[in-house]
Amino acid sequence: MCSEVANSDLPRRVIVVGAGITGLCTGLALARAGREVTIVERDPPPPDGGPDEAFFGWNRRGAAQFRHPHAFLAVMSNLLEDSFPDLIDEFFEAGARKVTFEDMLPDELKQSYVPAPGDERMWLLMCRRATMETVFRRYAERQHNVEIQSGVNVIGVRTAPEGDLIRVEGIDVQRRGEAPFGMAADLVVDAGGRNSKLKRWLMDLGASIATEDDDAEIVYYTRHYRLLPGVDEPARDPGNPSTGDLGYVRYGVFPGEGGHFAVIVCIHDAEQALHQAVRHGEIFDAMCRSIPGLNRWVSEQRAVATTESFGFSDIHAVWHHYVVDGKPTALNYFAVGDAAVRTNPLYGRGCSTGIMHAHILVDVIEAFESPLQRALEFDRRTEQELRPIFKASLDDDRKAIIRAKAVMAGEQPARPKSIRARLTGAFSGALRIASRRHIRVFRGALRTFNLLEKPGEFMKDRVVLLLTLRYLLRGAGAGAASRTVNGPGREEMLSIIEKALDRSRVEHGNQQ
Repeated sequence: MCSEVANSDLPRRVIVVGAGITGLCTGLALARAGREVTIVERDPPPPDGGPDEAFFGWNRRGAAQFRHPHAFLAVMSNLLEDSFPDLIDEFFEAGARKVTFEDMLPDELKQSYVPAPGDERMWLLMCRRATMETVFRRYAERQHNVEIQSGVNVIGVRTAPEGDLIRVEGIDVQRRGEAPFGMAADLVVDAGGRNSKLKRWLMDLGASIATEDDDAEIVYYTRHYRLLPGVDEPARDPGNPSTGDLGYVRYGVFPGEGGHFAVIVCIHDAEQALHQAVRHGEIFDAMCRSIPGLNRWVSEQRAVATTESFGFSDIHAVWHHYVVDGKPTALNYFAVGDAAVRTNPLYGRGCSTGIMHAHILVDVIEAFESPLQRALEFDRRTEQELRPIFKASLDDDRKAIIRAKAVMAGEQPARPKSIRARLTGAFSGALRIASRRHIRVFRGALRTFNLLEKPGEFMKDRVVLLLTLRYLLRGAGAGAASRTVNGPGREEMLSIIEKALDRSRVEHGNQQ
């Protein structure tokens, strides 16, 4: 994916701050393009052993979502397969699974399915994040022009003036119990995630960063499970899907490797009773077992929990603009992944947009010699390729907030005031129906889901549009827009929780 530019004046020494998935992807892509890459990471390397040792024994304080579910969408899976096919093989050797286009087909389309060119590119790679990072890390460590330094805290950024701009020349770091020291670089890439300090340090020096920040108003909770010996994963049930929205709760199952899987439960900030309850493992299980789509996975006859439930909050859609009024924040500094663009992790796009951002960066570095041109072009390409994904995620967040607040108030979501908004909702419902009944519509929708094209791009296909309009004109879309699935209503769920709490009090009292 990188441009072929043979120029000895291009930057050679690159420091990448952060050895998470985006940092490792960035380091590998830069190394493949001929750069000498040093990745600095404050946390220790993965422990010896396999996936279970990494999941249960690796102290990854710097990765807030380390034990929450992840998946590689097709855009990421293909970038890795095209650039590092041996790395993909190592993922499979570690137990990662490949979920193909045919695996994802609705039952209504499976019998008549005929493969088409491009279907083979639509596949997901799924495993626990600890497995993902371990495989990535060990692969990167074997590359001759990649060095990973663990246990290193970044404590400052080294800069120099360049006209009315700031030029980044390296970073200051410190290992525990040692004296600080400087590391020089031609480029510094900030893959330090949402809590990276480099942004603040640059602003303290007078740089400008404009930030958009929208609260998704949710907390999501995760609990990990393992299927019991001899138990297979449940077959897909369209009537009781493993991912769904009850209005007051959204949920999903993320299959992993070796019989492991995770369940997430997503709750609005204001649902205090639900928040208090779901933090207890037995209550988390009781909630899941009351939802048919989840009970198929977590019933006592099928699986056993391997962790307690744990939450992830402060979920925002954030966009940091590193070019303000035509002026870059700094030269020779690039923020990638969550350090620049953050979406709701519920949608599973973070890893994939991170690797997209990494490859945008490599293309820009290879194509432009001027630091100013690189900064401006990187900003332009980021807007062009990632902004539509960001906006689609933000729109979904806002719709979910409206729906959750209505359910909490015991109301139906307010009917949109404008004709355009009502038509948009009905069209979305009609599209959902059409995608289950027509392979061409499903194929286009899945390309969007996998970030292989910009959101909604497939609607430019005249046939897809006409098929969707057919259901819209029949009035089929209005009832399908809410995505409601089988499961208890909010008041019934609160009753289920109270009964589970009573049982827990009795059991714990008896044990004492």
